[in-house]
Amino acid sequence: MLDLNLMNVAITGLGAISAAGGNLSETLETFGLGKRNAAPVSLFPTSLKHPSFEVQKIPEEWNRGGSRTLQLALCATNEALEDAGIKGDVSSLRVGVCFGTTAASQLNDVDFYRAYRETGTLRMDSVDRFLKGNLAEVVAHTFDLHGPAAVVVNACTSGADAIGMALSWLRNDVCDVAVAGGSDELNLIALSGFASLGILSESLCAPYDRNRKGLNLGEGAGVLVLESEAVYSARGAKPKRYLMGYGSSSDAYHLTAPRPDGTGLESALRTALNEANIKPDDVSFVNAHGTATLDNDKIEGAVFTKVFGKGTKFLSTKGFTGHTLGAAGGLEAVFTTAALDVGWIPASAGFNCQDEEIGISPVSERTPIAGRYAVSTSLAFGGNNSALVIASAE
Repeated sequence: MLDLNLMNVAITGLGAISAAGGNLSETLETFGLGKRNAAPVSLFPTSLKHPSFEVQKIPEEWNRGGSRTLQLALCATNEALEDAGIKGDVSSLRVGVCFGTTAASQLNDVDFYRAYRETGTLRMDSVDRFLKGNLAEVVAHTFDLHGPAAVVVNACTSGADAIGMALSWLRNDVCDVAVAGGSDELNLIALSGFASLGILSESLCAPYDRNRKGLNLGEGAGVLVLESEAVYSARGAKPKRYLMGYGSSSDAYHLTAPRPDGTGLESALRTALNEANIKPDDVSFVNAHGTATLDNDKIEGAVFTKVFGKGTKFLSTKGFTGHTLGAAGGLEAVFTTAALDVGWIPASAGFNCQDEEIGISPVSERTPIAGRYAVSTSLAFGGNNSALVIASAE
């Protein structure tokens, strides 16, 4: 195992916006109350009536021009930087920015194609928005951050992979501080695509439940501020939590289906645990990908049993946010960190009946947690699997 004593990376700031809340405080209140803020899509015309999880309001400060994905990213980043106490003049620091996304990179240009189909002419608004919409570059420019900038587009593991990349930057002295996470908007192309695959639920999603029918889509952004030990020590900060490990693997099995034996996810989990230098028994809970699709939940549950045992505490927060695609890994890393802070995890929304094929069940009520370590998992089309290990301070 790796000796990472000289490479501790602190999580000093958290920011989140989703249907569950406009910030992290509102989100935790929603989790505690078990509220599920879903409704038919209102952001764009569609004949699909499936429930979705829309962000109800983007603060006026960030609701200005650019893509909705960018607005969500700026809002969550602002909260995370304020939480870290480093918003303002950071010119003396190398601050990297790494964001995961899907819709903002290739799916939010419907207006461009519709205009051409209907009029035979091309409007450049959509193209201009795309060219000016690189999440990492715009976030860096908006908050005057100077360091490496990258956007990860790796389907639904994008947010987690962006955080993993930022962890690598810090451990290899590429930057002093990193802003990392994911952001994605609710989008007609994604909604139609998931509907065509037959995996959208016509009712509220029920991760791991015996009667689950599929996923609900959502939108949002989740952001972590990460700092190297030298930086946070120099500014007198006392971090409460750390990003300890990251694992990634590819199934190389199928474009949309996970590998039935779950070896890809298992590999990602064991890599993250080894990098964190901990054992499975050290993990207090797992914030699972938990999409409420038949294959994902069955395979993920089997892997949890194999790696952590039948008694492991786990949940899916997608019952509160919907599946936010490229933002999911970022949001769920924030939620995992916040749970360690407050000492509890919410009931896994939507779960009622154990599926004997899965064999284990998520928590069905607000549950106290003890111990330092937690894991957040992300899975994606293309066979991508990612895992993050997060720890509270001793």
